[in-house]
Amino acid sequence: MFRGANTLNLDAKGRLAIPTRYRERLRELCGGKLIITVDRDHCLLLYPLPDWEEIERKLVSLPNLDKTTRRIQRLLLGHASDCDMDANGRILLPPPLREFARLNKRVMLIGQGNKFELWDEQTWNDLRDEWLAAADDGQALPAELESLSL
Repeated sequence: MFRGANTLNLDAKGRLAIPTRYRERLRELCGGKLIITVDRDHCLLLYPLPDWEEIERKLVSLPNLDKTTRRIQRLLLGHASDCDMDANGRILLPPPLREFARLNKRVMLIGQGNKFELWDEQTWNDLRDEWLAAADDGQALPAELESLSL
C-alpha cells in the first residue's frame, strides 16, 4: 500500500526521484516498471505495471459504443506511458503529461493505496484546502462511507 504526501522536485530533464521508502516495494512489486497516465482532475496517476495491467484489461473489455466509456478509454489508455525507475530511483515524466498536469519544479506525490497521484504542488495545496472547507458543506456521505469510523 502506498500512502502519504511527499513534496518533491522535478529536475531540468523532467525526472522525479521516487522517495526511498517506496523504491524497494516498487522493485519487488513490478521491477520498477510503472505506468503513468492522466486523470480528469488534471493530475497524473502512477501505477505499478501489474496493477495497471488489471485496469487496462477491464477498460478494454468494456463495450465502447457508450460515449462516456470511450472518453475514459481514450483518456486513460491513450495517455498511458511506460516509466521505468532507473538505478537511482528516478522516473522520466513524458513532456506532454507534465504539460497536461502543469508540472514544473515542485510537485506532490500522493499515495493512494495501489497507485500514486502526482500533482503540481500549488494546485494540490489549493484543492486540498478547498476539499477541507467543503467537508462541512452539509452534503450527505455516500452509503459506502456511512459506516466508516475514522
